[in-house]
Amino acid sequence: FNLNVKVLMIRVLLVLLVLGSVEGRRARGQRTQTPESFPLDFTAVEGNMESFMTQVKNLAQSLYPCSTQKLDQEMKLQFLRNSSVTCNDGSPAGYYIKESRGSRRWLMFLEGGWYCFSKHTCDSRYETMRRLMSSSKWPPTRTGTGILSSQPEENPHWWNANTVFVPYCSSDVWSGSTAKTDQNDYAFMGSQIIQEVIKELVTKGLDGAKVLLLAGSSAGGTGVLLNVDRVSELLEDLGLGSVQVRGLADSGWFLDHKQYRLTDCIDTISCAPTEAIKRGVRYWNSVVPERCSHVYNGEDWNCFFGYKVQPTLKRPVFVVQWLFDEAQLMVDNVHLTGQPVQEGQWRYIQNLGSELRNTLKNVPAMFAPACLSHEIITRSYWMDIHVKGTSLPRALQCWDRSLRHHGNSSSIQAPLRGCPLHLIDSCPWPHCNPTCPTIREQLTGQEMSVIQFLTHLGFDVQRMAQQQGMEPHKLLGMLSNGT
Repeated sequence: FNLNVKVLMIRVLLVLLVLGSVEGRRARGQRTQTPESFPLDFTAVEGNMESFMTQVKNLAQSLYPCSTQKLDQEMKLQFLRNSSVTCNDGSPAGYYIKESRGSRRWLMFLEGGWYCFSKHTCDSRYETMRRLMSSSKWPPTRTGTGILSSQPEENPHWWNANTVFVPYCSSDVWSGSTAKTDQNDYAFMGSQIIQEVIKELVTKGLDGAKVLLLAGSSAGGTGVLLNVDRVSELLEDLGLGSVQVRGLADSGWFLDHKQYRLTDCIDTISCAPTEAIKRGVRYWNSVVPERCSHVYNGEDWNCFFGYKVQPTLKRPVFVVQWLFDEAQLMVDNVHLTGQPVQEGQWRYIQNLGSELRNTLKNVPAMFAPACLSHEIITRSYWMDIHVKGTSLPRALQCWDRSLRHHGNSSSIQAPLRGCPLHLIDSCPWPHCNPTCPTIREQLTGQEMSVIQFLTHLGFDVQRMAQQQGMEPHKLLGMLSNGT
């Protein structure tokens, strides 16, 4: 290890010793102002990151037994004290929590999992996806992965945060405000679940927080866009306006464009997103950001689409979005399994990437790889994906640093040198980024190269090269290199 590494190790040791002494005083009944726990800048040790993180973790775990609390890997289930706020079937809503004594950073994650928008679609969902409508079989603990992990080598900048996982059991994209009654077969209380969780977290230490990151994936990502301002406003109403509330929306930036193949709106998957959300907003009695509702003259369904709601938000949001999102393609009725895709489908897929790029061009902080996938921030491989040489955790750290002195304002500083915030791939095909997640052949489970994957889907190298005005061998080289 060089001198910079040793200096960083000393800084980590000092922080952990302070936290240990604070815990010891608290155990003896003394009221203490908790110091802020902060993420370190690991740029100097990137070459030795794995070894460095292992030593930091071992050091932390050896120090904590000397205090009143051991480092705990698991989040524990808590049902809401307010029993009137429920899942779809009337069972109690709740959340999983792992507290990190001494940390003033809080991460609250909203789970995803589609939605239902009518009695028929909700009855079907209850038969096939009951865990997303009921808490009756929730396990007592959960272990976080990706950004929810307490392992510093998997989660270098948020591993020591207070972590909260809110299971999705309202089927309303976290927007509903309807209780279960004799007239209503199901409750849709997603927006109220979030509000109740926040109120309970205030009693568990959120009142002393510096930063609250409201994160979510898929429907949870859209839920972040719908609720980040409301969460901040709730904390202000509770006298906690000093808490900096930010959003992290993963795979929730959907488009309301025309489907590749139009179908009747009979189920969740084939129904056009615009029509499904229009029906859902009425069925769920949805609550959307006030400024967005005003901009669209009460046509609140517009606020479920990221490129429409994001410009109206007051709080900063970091957007993470695959350019070829599997869920978007599914609702657009483009299916990439089985038979090779037709030329019209290829054009549609390429246009999807172009449309997404256009909607993201004015988003100040975002990460958009040209991959065919869905969700990333809770995947164990989330550190492996890069855009223009920058990983997602590194981009989030850069964003965090740019916001450090801006409170609850959505404005950010100019990007620091070597610390980009607006990261989007420019290559035009699915998986043209060489760091994309591994593709496996469905029947055999064997890994496929990018060229094998595209060929499997019916990609015509000769035709595509001709369209791009280049030699086929040059196109193959570009695909192999991800350029």
